[in-house]
Amino acid sequence: MVSILKAVLANEVYPALGCTEPISCAYAAATAAAQLAEPVERLTVKVDAGTYKNGAAVVVPHSNGAKGNLIAATLGAVLSRPEAKLLLLQDVTLEILERSQTLIKSGMCGIECLNETVDGFHVDAFVQGARHQARCVLSGGHLNIARIERDGQIVFQSACGVAEPDGLGYRRDLQRMSLDEVLALVEGLDAEDRDYLRRGVEMNLAMSEWGVEVRGAAHQLRRMQREGFLADDMFFRAKMRVASAVDARMAGRNQAVMTSGGSGNQGVVAILTPYTVGREMGVDSERILESIAVAHLINAYIKCFLGEISVICGCAMAAGIASATGIVYQQVGVDIDRITLSVNNVIGDLSGLICDGAKPGCAMKAITAVDTAIRSALMALKGFGLSADDGIVGQTVEESLRNLGRITLEGMFRVDPTMLTILQNKAAGSGKA
Repeated sequence: MVSILKAVLANEVYPALGCTEPISCAYAAATAAAQLAEPVERLTVKVDAGTYKNGAAVVVPHSNGAKGNLIAATLGAVLSRPEAKLLLLQDVTLEILERSQTLIKSGMCGIECLNETVDGFHVDAFVQGARHQARCVLSGGHLNIARIERDGQIVFQSACGVAEPDGLGYRRDLQRMSLDEVLALVEGLDAEDRDYLRRGVEMNLAMSEWGVEVRGAAHQLRRMQREGFLADDMFFRAKMRVASAVDARMAGRNQAVMTSGGSGNQGVVAILTPYTVGREMGVDSERILESIAVAHLINAYIKCFLGEISVICGCAMAAGIASATGIVYQQVGVDIDRITLSVNNVIGDLSGLICDGAKPGCAMKAITAVDTAIRSALMALKGFGLSADDGIVGQTVEESLRNLGRITLEGMFRVDPTMLTILQNKAAGSGKA
């Protein structure tokens, strides 16, 4: 039986080239197209509201600056190489791009938002060639194939069906666990896991090196520091490193990052924040790797309460909480009292920060997440934390997360439909599909 730790690392922590929602559309389209054995002539992709908004304003790698789920899906359909998973766009050539652009111009491609008709992450790609047609459905996770069809016949179907993907069954076990049980999973780290975590650090550090060229949020932070408005301290350096990586990703940089919770930006925050703080505070390198494993586990744990793609900003809430937990772990290990304080501090600070899609502005929210995570952790280490009398904060981490889930799933259920209307109106005004 695969351990929950290894299941999380396999299903939620993986390399991805480009924003994971558009690239998941490319992966679904490529998987469907591989069933045809002939060129794709027609393509329709139906996605959930979260995937739709996350593809609205982010540049797709190798697309000559184009944005959106549709260009990503057409590139995937033309490539027809699903074995590369979320790295498949690394194989795009000028010829592939031109064929994709021709397919879009033909008017035989479309993207549809399923809005309130599906719950959770969902991508349904339908392709048609001269003689055959095929379909691939992803459900519950960016790599989780629920169904593949060819000419109306099922080629593959998840054992549990579309509604409950069997590859993600570990989430049911994870959600039933207490915080201390989740944290105890890190004891199962082996040499292979540590090498994989180390690879994630290297990948995300490499992406951060490119952010300076984008002249985005990180560039402005550096400018403010040079002008004397910000101190060159640990907070600043952590925010610079994270924002630089997010700037580069959202600009379509042709380089992969390691994700967390299936999100590249969350991976950047959850990996580089504890890494930078640990280095700055002289923490042993192996302990830093363990704290990053803790961050990945906590990010996955939070997703059990909030869903794969939430109406609130995952970089801020999920990765922010995960980073704060990792930082506390570096200093005092599995100290449930102080970890609880750090989690409650982040929730009390950032709850309600909405996700308005993947875009360059994500770097601004990542900066906020890093600042809050470090501040919350350091306060918790000194014994300070928000109490259960404070807003949605509960007596325990589990109660706080359940309260956050209620606010997100019940109290904010109209956020995504409203956000979609805004995005669609903007697209109509600019003439974009």
